[in-house]
Amino acid sequence: MKKEPLHIASDGTETIDPAQEKQTLKFLFTPAAPPKSEGAPNPHAKASTQVGETIDALRGEFGDAVGEVVEYAGEQTVFVERERIVEVVRFLKAQGFTYLSDLGTIDRFTEDDRFEVFYSLCHIPKRKRIRVKLRVGDGISVPSITGVHRAATWHEREAWDMMGISFDGHPDLRRMFMPEDFEYHPARKEFPTLGIPGSLPLPPQENDGEITLDPFARAHGNIPED
Repeated sequence: MKKEPLHIASDGTETIDPAQEKQTLKFLFTPAAPPKSEGAPNPHAKASTQVGETIDALRGEFGDAVGEVVEYAGEQTVFVERERIVEVVRFLKAQGFTYLSDLGTIDRFTEDDRFEVFYSLCHIPKRKRIRVKLRVGDGISVPSITGVHRAATWHEREAWDMMGISFDGHPDLRRMFMPEDFEYHPARKEFPTLGIPGSLPLPPQENDGEITLDPFARAHGNIPED
């Protein structure tokens, strides 16, 4: 059956109804702000991330164990010595930073101090937040802060599973996502994007098929027949 035309022009030709024509989506963007002068305040900075008094208190309590303070986009990050991290978060908790909102890791992919572990802590009544970081080399453990923040139990397990960073004193440090016998840590930068064939048995691609050891069989040309 012939499909009826969507629109018939005055001269009798069949055309597409203008309302049904394919349209190009408009790209709406935020104009870039003019360059600000050197030393001018960041207009996007929030008062919640300005914690100068807390940083001064950390320096007064821990001295040289508190290192560089980095400010980016109005947010302040404090680097501390790995060995003192439990004392630091306990001190911050006593200062009112009682909520551990996040704990994660970064692979810098460097020979020395390859990894960073960051701790995001919030002072809810004052609406303040601070980020604490430490650097650690491959194969070196980090003290667990689960004795200060119970929520760190899950975060540290994820860091171990995905990045391979071990936490001394963790009550149950085991995998969260990958099988216990999995040999790799997928969040590391040297881990292939398509996975490592043979490292993880996966369900068959067909109902009666065999278990496959290739995480991306189709990408490697192994396409099941219909």
